[in-house]
Amino acid sequence: MIVDGRVLREDFVPSEVVHRHDEVNLLSESLEPLLYDRRPDPAFLFGPTGVGKTCIARYTLSQLREQEPSVAVAYVNCWQEYTRFRVLYSLLESIDRTVGVHRSTPKDELFGRLADADDRPIVAILDEVDQLEETAALYDLHRLGHVSLVLIANREEELFASFDDRVRSRLRAGTRVQFDRYGTDELVAILAERASQGLEPGSITEDQLRTIADAASGDARVGIGILRSAARRADRNGDESITDEVVAAAIPDAQSAIRRKTVEGLIEHQRVLYDVIAEAGEIEPGDLYAEYERRVADPKTKRTLRNYLTKMVHYDLIEAEGKRRGRTYQPVGDDDDDDDEDGEEGGEKAGDPGADGADGIDRD
Repeated sequence: MIVDGRVLREDFVPSEVVHRHDEVNLLSESLEPLLYDRRPDPAFLFGPTGVGKTCIARYTLSQLREQEPSVAVAYVNCWQEYTRFRVLYSLLESIDRTVGVHRSTPKDELFGRLADADDRPIVAILDEVDQLEETAALYDLHRLGHVSLVLIANREEELFASFDDRVRSRLRAGTRVQFDRYGTDELVAILAERASQGLEPGSITEDQLRTIADAASGDARVGIGILRSAARRADRNGDESITDEVVAAAIPDAQSAIRRKTVEGLIEHQRVLYDVIAEAGEIEPGDLYAEYERRVADPKTKRTLRNYLTKMVHYDLIEAEGKRRGRTYQPVGDDDDDDDEDGEEGGEKAGDPGADGADGIDRD
């Protein structure tokens, strides 16, 4: 039934996009100065999870490189590469300038190497940029005339609140591209395109795609995950097509798999916070911070912890009820599902937020 499993991955970048044409055009216009040897202002992509921000950034840059192959593109997931060292290393890695770099290499040396690599323009896509713990990395990159920035985050207010004044003042200018949740019809069209490329003809009906889209609630990441789970389940059953019963079973399986992989990808301090909330069932901020500090040797600041919690709310791992003094946190769903059929796949964004690099370097 599955003829091309790559198409059923959330991080697959199609040759043509379904919907999001306005967003593609706006981002393309913002990057157009690169075609004339000029540096564009930073571009910001804002919106909730699963609305295509990462896909559109990668698609648009691939289109630009067809026109101007000299432009180098570096994709950095700041959920994993959250320090200044890791960001600089990732950019150097994208242009093959990491020979001789070790975890003890001074950060200023990395910056120097990047500054010397000015023979071609570089576009740095910094995904989950609000996860950066050292925003000095953004100041570094803004100082380099040959490096252009595409920054992806959930909300502008929260992103700029995390910046220091030096970074905030330099990044105020730039293009904002806002992404909203997909409508049901839009998500059905996206799923239909994936099914037409990834599955044998007639494997799934439009009504079933609409059922999946309704369950995904505008999140393409979830919708594609359900489609993939259903196709694999039907394959294992030896079915010639996907049945309604298979779709019904795939919905909770895919949702649990995405949540489980997101939890597994949390960095150490985020995972401690999540574990405390999951164990408590419901907990107030004061008690949460106290238990967190009891469990870790070098606790983060409360501001950093609030950023972590906000991010976990965005990714539907926890819920925040109430405001300020009356606020409580509680876990969402159950990540203990035993079905591992999606285990080897990565997500568009949160499905694989903590995947280790293959270079073997600890980039702290």
